[in-house]
Amino acid sequence: MRKEVVLITGANGEIGHGLIKELSKRNGIQIVALDLKPLDESLEACCDRFIQGDILDSMLLGRLMAEYDITTIYHLASILSTKAEYNPETAHKINVEGTLNLLRMGVELSTWQGNSVKFIYPSSIAVYGIPDLETKHKESKIKEWMWCNPITMYGCNKLYCENLGQYYTQHYRQLAKDRGKHSIDFRCIRFPGLISADTIPTGGTSDYGPEMLHSAAKGEPYACFVRPDTRIPFMAMPDAIKSLLMLENAGCDTLTRSVYNITSFAPTAQELYEMVKKAYPSANITFEVNPPRQAIIDSWPEDCDDSAARNDWGWQPDYDMQKAFNNYLLPSIRELYRKTD
Repeated sequence: MRKEVVLITGANGEIGHGLIKELSKRNGIQIVALDLKPLDESLEACCDRFIQGDILDSMLLGRLMAEYDITTIYHLASILSTKAEYNPETAHKINVEGTLNLLRMGVELSTWQGNSVKFIYPSSIAVYGIPDLETKHKESKIKEWMWCNPITMYGCNKLYCENLGQYYTQHYRQLAKDRGKHSIDFRCIRFPGLISADTIPTGGTSDYGPEMLHSAAKGEPYACFVRPDTRIPFMAMPDAIKSLLMLENAGCDTLTRSVYNITSFAPTAQELYEMVKKAYPSANITFEVNPPRQAIIDSWPEDCDDSAARNDWGWQPDYDMQKAFNNYLLPSIRELYRKTD
């Protein structure tokens, strides 16, 4: 008997850490984790198997298909927005071609297994491209179909992969005479900026929020690269994990779309600064605007309309800004850096 497993790519990233820990608590779920870098030691016991490898390696993916019945793919592997701007061609290769490899793999698995493999895909508010601050302020909460004109390679990659996922679910090989009965079940969440207490930010343009907090906790100076009045939506990492699991668990008949906004709180950089300074009064935080990065952030919405997720699968965050800081971020971060002292 081939073992039924859940596959998580990019397992060693910020979302991967939380997702593996939560899934490992569920009875009967076996996790196969895949990442280019060695898996964090704290996660090894949570996984049935860890594979250090590349999503661009088609032979590796072929071996996975031969060995396991993969029922759900959480495709987390990507090059994030800031890093992608320094090497856009590499970002496209990993973010798009890697995703295409996994979508193709999901279709083949769905055909062999006779059931649609769920393909859970984290997208980003980077898919939006609002033309100016006046429009940004006027529009306020953005719906999924609005202003999808990204100005970053990462945003372009994410938007294209959203469309690829919908194509592979609904229209794959639609003119073929031998078109299969089963394809993937693609489900996507557009995340706001994510703030984690457990992992250090790694290249997202929205990372000024978590970078500010982690730097203060470590007693290091931090120069925030956006204006104090800059506003975008954020979310605590436990809510991000919760949303992925809720969407994966939702019945097909309840879903009215493939791509969903979700959000939690939408502070200005100044408001984040004040929260951090309240917790760490001696924190050395300054505002030194980086114009190109500011322009990217200005093209993203002040907040997102997540009414579709709330209506279709009961989405509601556990953490507003106050609870995120007081009940999750500050206790966990203090403990994290106490251990490393």
